[in-house]
Amino acid sequence: MACLNTLKLEIKTLEQVFPKNHERFQILNATVDELSCRFIGRNGKQYVIHANITETYPSTPPVWFAESEDTSISNAVQILTNTQGLDNHVVNQVHILLRELCRQHTVPLPPDLETLKKAFQPNGAAVLQLHQQQQQQQHQHGMSPQQLLSPHQQLQFQQQQQQQQQQQQQQQQQQQQEQQQIEEIDSDCDELEDDVVGESDQESEGEEDLPIEMDDGRSTAKKDEMEVEHLATLERLRQTQRQDYLKGSVSGSVQATDRLMKELRDIYRSDSFKNNMYSIELVNDSVYEWNIRLMSVDPDSPLHSDLVMLKEREGKDSILLNIIFKETYPFEPPFVRVVHPVISGGYVLVGGAICMELLTKQGWSSAYTVEAVIMQIAATLVKGKARIQFGPTKGQYSLARAQQSFKSLVQIHEKNGWFTPPKEDG
Repeated sequence: MACLNTLKLEIKTLEQVFPKNHERFQILNATVDELSCRFIGRNGKQYVIHANITETYPSTPPVWFAESEDTSISNAVQILTNTQGLDNHVVNQVHILLRELCRQHTVPLPPDLETLKKAFQPNGAAVLQLHQQQQQQQHQHGMSPQQLLSPHQQLQFQQQQQQQQQQQQQQQQQQQQEQQQIEEIDSDCDELEDDVVGESDQESEGEEDLPIEMDDGRSTAKKDEMEVEHLATLERLRQTQRQDYLKGSVSGSVQATDRLMKELRDIYRSDSFKNNMYSIELVNDSVYEWNIRLMSVDPDSPLHSDLVMLKEREGKDSILLNIIFKETYPFEPPFVRVVHPVISGGYVLVGGAICMELLTKQGWSSAYTVEAVIMQIAATLVKGKARIQFGPTKGQYSLARAQQSFKSLVQIHEKNGWFTPPKEDG
C-alpha cells in the first residue's frame, strides 16, 4: 500500500510540474499502470513516449518505449533500463529521461526539472527532522503528521520508509536463499542415494512403461474424433506445403513446419479445444501465425464477468490473441500478444505484449506445447487480476508497440531477474 500511495503522489506531482501545455515536456496520461508523455524537441518536433508500470515496481523500473524510431529517443529510453534503487521511481525516471532528451537534442533544460529534482532529492535526516517537527504540531492542531506534510514532503518520507523496507526485505531474502541452498544440497544427496539403491528397480519398471508408449497408436485412432473441417484444414496445409516445395518457395523451416503441424493436429484432438475453451484460426492459412480466441477463464474471476459484459455490449465473448512462430521454433518461443479487447493488469503491457518469463528465450523450453502455453496465459491473466477496459482507451494495441514494449521488458529482466511467486500462488 505504501508503494501505491508513493506512486500516486509521484504521478500527481509529474502532472502538476509537466502539464499538457508545457513547452518542453508534457504528461499526456498517467495512471498507476501506464504513463504517456510528449517531448518537444528542436523546431517543435514532438515525440510520444510510453511507460508501463509493472507489478514488480519499484523493484524494477517501468518499461519504456517510444513510437518514434529516432535514435536519440531510443538511446534515451535505453538508459532507463539500467537504473536501480530510488532511480527506479517514475519521478526519477522522468528526470533522467528528460535530461538525456534535452542533451540529445541540444535544447536547454526546463527550470521545472531542477525544481522536481530538489523536491524529490532523498534526504533521510532532513525528512526525519521535518517529521519530528510535524509531530509537535500534531498535538497543537489535532492532525496526523502525514496530513501536515505537503505532497512533496509526504513522498520524501514515504520513499525513505520504503527504502528501509526494501533493505530489510533484501536481508530476509538473502537468508532464505542461503537456507534454500542448504536444503537443495541435502535433497540432491538424498536423491543420489535413492538412485543408487533403486537402479535395479528402475530397470524392471521399464516394462511397465510400455502402455504409455502406445499413446501414438491411440492418437492415430483419434482421427475419427476430429471434425471434418479440421481434417480438411490439415490436408489443405499439406497440399500447400507440397506445392511450395515443388516451386522452391518454401517459407520457414522443415523442422518448425513439422512441429507446428503436429501441434495443430494435437490441438484439434484435445478435449480443451473440443470443449470450446479456445478456438484457432490460421492467418492466411499459414502455420506460422495463429489467431487464438480465449473463451474460457476461471468462472469466479472478475475477468469472466467482464467477458460476459463484453458479449452483452459488443457481441464478442473472447480474448483475441495473436501468436507468431519463427523458423527456429520450437527452440525459440513464439511471440504472443493481446489483440482485443484492451486489458489492464494481468501482466499485459502497453501494446498488448504479455509479461511472462515462459515467453522469453531464458524461460522457454522446446518441450512446451502450444496448448500448454495458451492455458498458462489464461491462468496468468486471472492471477494478475486482468480487467477489460470498456471506456475510452488511451491507445490501440499493435504488433509494433507490443514488440517494442516486450523488448524493453526483456532487457530489464535480463538485468534484474524475474520475480518468482510463492508455490502457493502457482
